[in-house]
Amino acid sequence: MPGLETAPAWLASLLAAPWLPWLPVLLPWLGAAVLSWITSSTVGARLNVAVAALTLPLIAALPFLPGEAEGLLRPDALNLPLLLLAALIGLTGAIASLLQPPHEGTARAWASGYQALLGTIYLALLADDLALTWMALVLAGMIVAMLAALRRGPAALAAAWKTVLLGGAGAGLALLGIMVFGMAAQPLAGSPETLSFHALLRVGREAESGLLTLGFVLVLAGYGVLAGLVPLHAWLPDAQAEGPTPLMAIPCTLLGQAALLAVLRAKAIAALNPAWLPPGALLLAAGLLGIGFAAAALWRQRQAGRFLAVCAIGQTGLVAFAFGLGGPAVMAGLLQMMGAGLALSAAAFALTRATALRGEDGMAALSGLAASEPRLGWGLAGALGALAGLPPMTQFISEFLLVQQAVARLPWIALPLGVGLVALAIATLARLRGLCFGPAPAGAQHMADGGPGGEVMMMLAGLHLLLLLALGLFLPAPLAGLLMDAARLVG
Repeated sequence: MPGLETAPAWLASLLAAPWLPWLPVLLPWLGAAVLSWITSSTVGARLNVAVAALTLPLIAALPFLPGEAEGLLRPDALNLPLLLLAALIGLTGAIASLLQPPHEGTARAWASGYQALLGTIYLALLADDLALTWMALVLAGMIVAMLAALRRGPAALAAAWKTVLLGGAGAGLALLGIMVFGMAAQPLAGSPETLSFHALLRVGREAESGLLTLGFVLVLAGYGVLAGLVPLHAWLPDAQAEGPTPLMAIPCTLLGQAALLAVLRAKAIAALNPAWLPPGALLLAAGLLGIGFAAAALWRQRQAGRFLAVCAIGQTGLVAFAFGLGGPAVMAGLLQMMGAGLALSAAAFALTRATALRGEDGMAALSGLAASEPRLGWGLAGALGALAGLPPMTQFISEFLLVQQAVARLPWIALPLGVGLVALAIATLARLRGLCFGPAPAGAQHMADGGPGGEVMMMLAGLHLLLLLALGLFLPAPLAGLLMDAARLVG
């Protein structure tokens, strides 16, 4: 991280304040509390945008904190790229919620829950203490379940209960895994910092290998539910399908990425002293399962929310595979996470607008968007093309690096990875063809995607696509340095 040697004394003192990392967490929570009292949906939606806009510069300041800063919250090379991504997506998602409000009667609860979720995700990403990360992820899972239930119909309540039950079971397993990590490290690290991630990295080579492996298996099974890893993904399609808006993909994506980071931290600890089961092997298996499941399931999806959920499951599988390989492939996994977050949210913006124009969220009703709403159709095509791994988007670069690392390190697994990538790309492009360039339903040709709301929604999707293109063509040196530092940190 940048040093403070050349900064003015007052700025250096401010950046060294131990409470500064808490501001991006506390501000959204304060905003959620205020939003829960505001009855006007318009005022609440605008305040939602304002809080997200104020949080973004606070997170942007985190890379400039002193490198030696320690505490319950600790910015490092591993979480900073994901924090910046989450803050940007949080802001654009809040703007989209203002332009295209969720289901009637749910705007107030959506805005409040949205900010509560953002603060909790920032806490999960920033936390150095594994127990604090666990508490943040459990709370985030409960908020996602609440958001899924906002429409209050039988299907929405069933989806929320499935999220609560599966998430609760996962949380219990993850807690057991964290306790096992604490048991392994306690004789070496000392009780005050037993569950600190950086402390566990220091003592992991001397800790009991069997306990570390058991702890990782439990954490993977627990957080795998929240991340949407196959076969622990059953809640995700239902939650996104029954949410009050296609923008439900954004909370689910952010929750999954925070859970994946927690899995990566646990894998880094267990890999220091592996026992009978290398921790990367389980992630490789889960990754291949996720890629294969998504490639097969994409053909069968008939609803926009479920379609986006299956796309997210495929991206999660690719990230898990990269984390399982370890080494430089971790850089590919983090880059894949960033690209997936941008592409899935851009697709959510386009599908939210398309659903409002067509009045339905079925894939058949949304077909032929490029014919009736050209900018909308081409914007969605760009987002789905990025998810398919088309060049020169971010995912193409990350998947190229992933295949390269697989061939170099585990040649025998490169073939199933390549087959999975091709199958996933074909399935995604086939659905892209129907949605964007297929025949439009009767009457759709008379619709228009104009109006101030439609213009700005497409600008938001365009911003994400430009970032995907920029990261694919030119990776900024500071970001590349952070990703390389992250790969070295977790091995």
